[in-house]
Amino acid sequence: MDIVPLSNELIASVLQSRDDHFFTDSDGDIGGWWNDTQVYFFVTGPENEILNIRAIARRIFTVDDIPRLYEFCNAWNHDKFWPKAYVHVRDDGKVRVMGETVTDLEHGVTFNQVSQLLRCGISTGCSLSDQADKLP
Repeated sequence: MDIVPLSNELIASVLQSRDDHFFTDSDGDIGGWWNDTQVYFFVTGPENEILNIRAIARRIFTVDDIPRLYEFCNAWNHDKFWPKAYVHVRDDGKVRVMGETVTDLEHGVTFNQVSQLLRCGISTGCSLSDQADKLP
């Protein structure tokens, strides 16, 4: 397989090959829904070499839930490799659990590697969302 630079086009090609349904938002970012979990794929970094896969857990919490969400995320991060879990408070006061899998692909990547990274980011992001849903 050829090693190529990371790009939104490559991500879209991988998702198409998997028959995944996805969208491109007004900023040019790619996202989609898997098991009611919204997942975004960002190409970032000074040379567009970093793949950031961000999962947004489906359940919405309140600011009163923040202490137990911190405990949940700390336990998740202690026990799991992916994704890194954190609490995000929106301007409107809604609180979400988010997960991120970040990979530096400075030296390029193959189609199969991106496919594996997306599969991992999606599946572990959905797992995080499922566990957040089960919180009391």
